[in-house]
Amino acid sequence: MRGMTESIPLALTASEIVTGRKKIVVVDDSLVVRKVLAMKLKANGYDVLEAADGATALSIVRSSSPDLMLLDISFPTDVAQGGGASWDGFHIMEWLRRMEEAKDMPIIVITGGNADEYRPRSFKAGAVGFFSKPINQEELLAVIRRTVGEDQLSIPPQAA
Repeated sequence: MRGMTESIPLALTASEIVTGRKKIVVVDDSLVVRKVLAMKLKANGYDVLEAADGATALSIVRSSSPDLMLLDISFPTDVAQGGGASWDGFHIMEWLRRMEEAKDMPIIVITGGNADEYRPRSFKAGAVGFFSKPINQEELLAVIRRTVGEDQLSIPPQAA
């Protein structure tokens, strides 16, 4: 029996206990980007949560403890909230790193912005990956699998 307990992960999220699936939150102001990524991720066995802005993203992280975040950098000014300063992905990362439930959550940046500027800033802010839009979805899936420890699951067993 000892061998069986060694294969059980020590820390399961609530979604993994119920579904056995990793949970990914996609944070992007573009509904199209969120839906396209959600469809691809769901088709590859992930549970997906979506947020169109920083406040929603933080709320989802607090309530759902996702395993990974895909995060855009640029968000429009929130006119509904009086047109104050908008959140950007760097601001969101800064907040997440202060939250106990998110301080170690991996973040992969997805952006249509200036890659030469945003790539080094993203890694300095703690991102584990960076993708420019349009996103190569197969490369993104490979990075996600590796990041959440599932890369060995996608490799077929070697013939004896």
